[in-house]
Amino acid sequence: MHRQRSLRILHVLRAPVGGLFRHVSDLAREQAARGHAVGVIADSATGGETAHRQLEALAPWLQLGVRRFPMRREPHIGDLSAMASVFRETLRLRPDIVHGHGSKGGLYTRALSFLPGVRAARVYTPHGGSFHRQHGHDFYVAVERLVVSRTDLLLFESDFIARAVAESLGPTGALQRVAKNGLRPEEFSAVEAEPNAADFLYVGELSAYKGVDILIEAMAAIHAAGNFAPRLAIVGSGAEQDKLAALIARHRLESHIAVLGPLEARKAFCLGRVVVAPSRAESLPYIVMEAIAAHKTIIATDVGGVGEIFGPRRDLLIPSNDPAALTQAMIAAMCADKSVTAKEQAFLARHVAENFSLRAMADSVLSAYAEALSRDEPAAARLPESAF
Repeated sequence: MHRQRSLRILHVLRAPVGGLFRHVSDLAREQAARGHAVGVIADSATGGETAHRQLEALAPWLQLGVRRFPMRREPHIGDLSAMASVFRETLRLRPDIVHGHGSKGGLYTRALSFLPGVRAARVYTPHGGSFHRQHGHDFYVAVERLVVSRTDLLLFESDFIARAVAESLGPTGALQRVAKNGLRPEEFSAVEAEPNAADFLYVGELSAYKGVDILIEAMAAIHAAGNFAPRLAIVGSGAEQDKLAALIARHRLESHIAVLGPLEARKAFCLGRVVVAPSRAESLPYIVMEAIAAHKTIIATDVGGVGEIFGPRRDLLIPSNDPAALTQAMIAAMCADKSVTAKEQAFLARHVAENFSLRAMADSVLSAYAEALSRDEPAAARLPESAF
């Protein structure tokens, strides 16, 4: 890509955790490596020490810096203060692009259009949130409808979320493009399980929509049948942690299920032989791509954009919210022929490598930025098309 000058890009998100933060971090680094000036605004109360360390590691790439202040997950009067802080930072940094991620980042970004002095193109990437059909769905969609007219570019991470937004919001005047999540080159290498690894591994947030309770129910069913006594390692943290611990205790599985706290995915992959992703809702989950790239056997539900990741092997996916289907898939994985499993792993890893790379994701995002800027005359005057 030929570039005459760099963009000033400000990414706004609430929670610096999980796949959304992974997406922003990778994109910010890649944009900075290509000569753009990048900054990040995020919540100061989420993520703990892990988020602090990750933002510290990201900071050297961020010419526009990192700013953190309180942002609430649910609607709150404090949103007004957060919006004001985003507004002040935007005026100070003078970005060409303000890119909001997730429902709160998207709201704060588009709210800037109601205030004077901000000339940046407003970009929104929904990462599922508002468009998952869960508690509060109707309210969140109503808010999305209110601010969609203030959106220059809707940038989707999967075909699934693009369809979900179209169904929820109907026609909009915003430019719409898909830029699918992608992995770094070094992630496409096998990760072997440790000799004492658990039979199954879950990696991710401990929240209701991730379906970890279904996984625990499946473990209980397998143990009750009496033919197998598998072990499960759960890597992650979240709002459902206490409820899940109580469920494990109710089924008397404490000696067979270990809850280990957060770890980087590739470190976690050493701890289990088969990765299980039992989600009730997703967009385009990194953990599924990461597991496939690491040549792990994975059991996943057919939700959101997971079928896009599996491509021609979508038939391997199981229904969501179905403990019986998950139980059968887990038993089948324990009994599977290793040579057949290895071929399946290699096939899926090639498919993901060919279709989900960080380079392709960044190319698509920057191309979409250029289109959005060219539609807005004042912005186009500041940045000619040849800049890309």
